[in-house]
Amino acid sequence: MTVTVNTVSHESFRHSIKIDDYEVFTDVPTSIGGDGSAPSPHDYFDAALGACKALTLKLYAQKKNIPLTGVTVEVKHDASQEQQGKYALHVKLTLKGVLTDAQRDELHKIADKCPVHKLMTTAEVTIETHLSEGAFSQ
Repeated sequence: MTVTVNTVSHESFRHSIKIDDYEVFTDVPTSIGGDGSAPSPHDYFDAALGACKALTLKLYAQKKNIPLTGVTVEVKHDASQEQQGKYALHVKLTLKGVLTDAQRDELHKIADKCPVHKLMTTAEVTIETHLSEGAFSQ
């Protein structure tokens, strides 16, 4: 899987994001000079967590025959201290279906074990950025 991000227009901050055969867009808010035409990179970061929790819960419930009929995950962030190295995510889970208290508790615990949650909280992530050679364009 390859993610490719390309500038849509040299006059704006809008970029296309291609993930294999899928395409989405990103922009920055109008408050910092963008058009606000698409989610920001921070929005996608937050969305990755919410999507992972929802999918993990559905997969787990299916495997364990738990009658979960749907999931709503709301993610809100507090970036007020991001410059100091703190980025707080607040997650609200809504579990749908006729579930016992024990099943709800089990699913609540499983939500925090989704791969993206673990990646965000426990993994040592390394990023190597390389400048491509020989590509000159105006």
